[in-house]
Amino acid sequence: MPSVLVHEADETISISPSAAKRLVEKGSADAALLYIALLRRHGTVPPRGLAGELRWEKGRIEAAEAVLRELKLLMPEAIPEPADEKPDYRQDEIAEMMDSSEEFRMLTDQVERRLGKKLSTNDLSKLLGLYDFLGLPVDVIYLLVCHCVERIRRRYGEGRRPNMRQIEQEGYSWSNRGIDNHVAANEYLKKYAERQGMIPAYMRALHLGDRMPVASEEKYLTAWHEWGFPPEVVALACDRTVYKCHELKWPYCNGILKRWHEAGLHTVEAIEERERPRTAAPASSETAAAQNNDNAWMRKFIQQRKED
Repeated sequence: MPSVLVHEADETISISPSAAKRLVEKGSADAALLYIALLRRHGTVPPRGLAGELRWEKGRIEAAEAVLRELKLLMPEAIPEPADEKPDYRQDEIAEMMDSSEEFRMLTDQVERRLGKKLSTNDLSKLLGLYDFLGLPVDVIYLLVCHCVERIRRRYGEGRRPNMRQIEQEGYSWSNRGIDNHVAANEYLKKYAERQGMIPAYMRALHLGDRMPVASEEKYLTAWHEWGFPPEVVALACDRTVYKCHELKWPYCNGILKRWHEAGLHTVEAIEERERPRTAAPASSETAAAQNNDNAWMRKFIQQRKED
């Protein structure tokens, strides 16, 4: 019977009959695809580093890796986990990735256009770290870059662009928070936009005008927004801070809001209701009757003393 395969002229990937048997019997398509991708890279790249190439989320690639280890097709000493230190890719490693991955080439072109400059070797090393070491998909990396560009533009004005060091730092922050897929990135950016929309109102509530907050101030505003405080409650906390400290002290104002948050008080009405003095409850009818009897006895006693 003639072969049903289309034979390619370039280099082939060999898989042993034993490995193929185990993969087929396991029935995990993801594990088989990951194994092929690892063979294509000669086993020199950790599975996590192929997330961008395969366009998989971290959870999916970790599950496939676990299957390969179960099948004894991966050995921990053969493919060690990435080190805690950020990788510093050599120029030849970057060139190899540019040659082997059209996806990374396209990402590089788009990042250069967005930043308005040609990326240096050091810049490319940082970009490759996001793609290869962290395993962020290219669409997530591009959203990350656009986010950093917009953030710098808003703070410093038109014409300013972030450097790759700033983008790298934000990328590691995203990875640590689990923002490693398109859905999570879009959700984060949506919440970020909502928070940024509240900042002018917060700044006016603090009597700081229309200026943008500095980084340390923005951390407080972000926390207050996440706690669920509207600007009018921030204004109330600010007034009490100035009354006590004679100026706006951010830590003191934050302490007031933190206490209200822990007490579940997030509106001016709730705060004023909690702080309103409590009046004595009216006496019950039985208590009132008892008091009248006591008063009657006392009046009678006093009258008898007068007559004596």
